[in-house]
Amino acid sequence: MTPLILAVLLSVVSAVSYAGAALLQERLAVTTSPRRLRLLRSATWWLAAVLQGAGALLHVVALGYGPLTVVQPLGVLTLVLAAPLGAAVARRRVTGAAWRGIALVSAGLAGILLLTGAQGRTALTGGQQAVLAVAVLGAVVLLVAGSAPLVRTGRGGGGAGRARALRSVALALAAGVAYGAASVLVKTFAQTWTDSPLTRTVPLLALIALFAGAGLAASQASYRGGGLAAPLATATVANPVVAAVAGILLLDEGFRYGLLGALLAALAAAVTAWGLVVLTYDASARRARDGERPPPGPRPEDSVPFRARVGAADGRLALPEPGPAVHHRRDGDPHLPLAARVPSPAGACPEPAAGR
Repeated sequence: MTPLILAVLLSVVSAVSYAGAALLQERLAVTTSPRRLRLLRSATWWLAAVLQGAGALLHVVALGYGPLTVVQPLGVLTLVLAAPLGAAVARRRVTGAAWRGIALVSAGLAGILLLTGAQGRTALTGGQQAVLAVAVLGAVVLLVAGSAPLVRTGRGGGGAGRARALRSVALALAAGVAYGAASVLVKTFAQTWTDSPLTRTVPLLALIALFAGAGLAASQASYRGGGLAAPLATATVANPVVAAVAGILLLDEGFRYGLLGALLAALAAAVTAWGLVVLTYDASARRARDGERPPPGPRPEDSVPFRARVGAADGRLALPEPGPAVHHRRDGDPHLPLAARVPSPAGACPEPAAGR
């Protein structure tokens, strides 16, 4: 088996691992509580994390056997594989709009990766690592904070489905940015760990762990209410794009074919963005067609005692049943019989019997 064929096989298995991890995360987001600590007790969540890590490891190994121009574009297979797998598990078909969006994203992302060169250095210096860390952390915080108002908007109203889809894309973009930064730092670690002092290696590993953990948390949250295709496509695109931008700005990399390559990469980026918009609108339309309800939030009627909300034949809220608590009369006498505390048919409160 030639190294090129081995690289292709490893890339395909990596894509399968990534697709399986995304599918498990999406299922967990639909069926479990959004509280993160509860997810840590789920064996399915840990399986998704293992598949995510295995996909990343296989991708790195594939880069050791094959050229970047072959291995990187094969990463878009994750999208192509995840869509039918998710549809099969959920027992629904993949819509034509979803397939168009996947095709546009895959073509655009492959074009960007094929046009990105690697003529510069391969490792970041200590100062460049700090610049990358600050920029990425700021971007992730802004994206996560910006998704919070969309959570409140997505709990009701006619635009709830669209708001939840946009929130999902924002969180998936945060995950892709974090994963992309982690990829750049892993590349630096692979190039420098043998001759770097421990004082530089430990902070680098800490940054890699921080970005990988942030990416995993944001990715898990992005699948809640956003379906599978749109969040996965967003994270899949953002990951290599962030790595490419970091390479161009910090490692003196560039685009193949000079100015023409840069223009073609811009066109590929526009095609990718168009595909993401198609997937986002498809996810919003699917939620509207399925009539999915947003996650339960605080409702005004929740403050009414349970026994006041049951037993009404006409479906309206019933008045609370009088309890043992005393009822104070206007004249100050708290000792009223039960009949004096139950409204009469006319709606008036009868006076207590004579002799009281």
